[in-house]
Amino acid sequence: MKIGIVSRWNATCGVGMHAELIGREFMRLGHEVRIFAPTIESASRWWHHCLVRKDEDYVVRCYEEVSPSGEGGGVDPAPLFREDLDLLIVESYVSLPKEKVEAILPEIRRKGTFIVLVVHEGFKKDIGYRDPSIFDMVVVFDDRYIEELLKDWKGLVDMEIIPFPCGRVVENRRAFGEGGLRFITFGRQPEGEYRDFVDALDRLSRRVSFEYRVIRADHALGIKRPWLKEEVRPLAEEDVYRELLSSDIHLLPKGNTSGVVVSSTLCQCVGTQVPILTPSTRHYERVPEDVAIRYTGVDDLVRKMERLIEDEVYRKKIKRAMKEYARENSATKVALQFLNLLKSSASRISSRSISPTPTDVSPAP
Repeated sequence: MKIGIVSRWNATCGVGMHAELIGREFMRLGHEVRIFAPTIESASRWWHHCLVRKDEDYVVRCYEEVSPSGEGGGVDPAPLFREDLDLLIVESYVSLPKEKVEAILPEIRRKGTFIVLVVHEGFKKDIGYRDPSIFDMVVVFDDRYIEELLKDWKGLVDMEIIPFPCGRVVENRRAFGEGGLRFITFGRQPEGEYRDFVDALDRLSRRVSFEYRVIRADHALGIKRPWLKEEVRPLAEEDVYRELLSSDIHLLPKGNTSGVVVSSTLCQCVGTQVPILTPSTRHYERVPEDVAIRYTGVDDLVRKMERLIEDEVYRKKIKRAMKEYARENSATKVALQFLNLLKSSASRISSRSISPTPTDVSPAP
């Protein structure tokens, strides 16, 4: 089949990660894939977007994201209109120019393309589509998205729960603590979200020798400790795996939010089976405790660090749970679930009426 994906791509971003995990799996399964991505300049206005590699020849950057202040946003529809797609996946997120994307979908759908919306937004106010029936299917990561964000869409469009895909399972040949105990954090989370880790490691350093590696995608934290080693460089997927497999405990910063959210970083990393310590936030409401070890406060964090360091039986339990979770939600299984949406719904495509094509489409600069 020929599959199109509207999404960020090759970037430090959970939206792009989702697209890459399923998109590369589609290609591995023998399908032809086209990526319709935002201009680098417009996407880079958002703090969490940073390119990690050069675009492949199947990527075309044909839309402008809405700015953080709510301005701009446009789509050049020509690249999408040129393709005769069997399946188009629209990764929906806050800065996607939704009105402009929505305007071009009827013409794409007229060709018989099956259109799937993947909801990444965490708040109902950010959904922003006028007519959900323009999509053949809406995909969410768990039931919270339906109950908290999309209740009004029930009966208007078919919805399916497909979990966020996990990165591949990799067996680590390095023994725990081999060559010295190592903690690791990577990414570009706000600086304040590292505070608990630094405070806990300050206490731990009084009785345990270790190294804490912080790899930031954009700028340094500016924190000085004898046990802290900091680098500034974005990590591609292969770099993430290499760095995790040379570490013992992954400290994953996450801030509190009242919105519906999942942790794409956890999904990316869980297959390495390097234990993850993270704050107790909404990101992990549907994740087993052994897969994401949550803490509530610095005292609790220190206790859980010490248990991971000292209790080998506990570490083995964590590794088993992480491997099982990664396999249950593998990119292969998730990609096949997307393909099955098209197969199971094929009989409904030809019978559905198509509305006239709107003309309000602003091209990207």
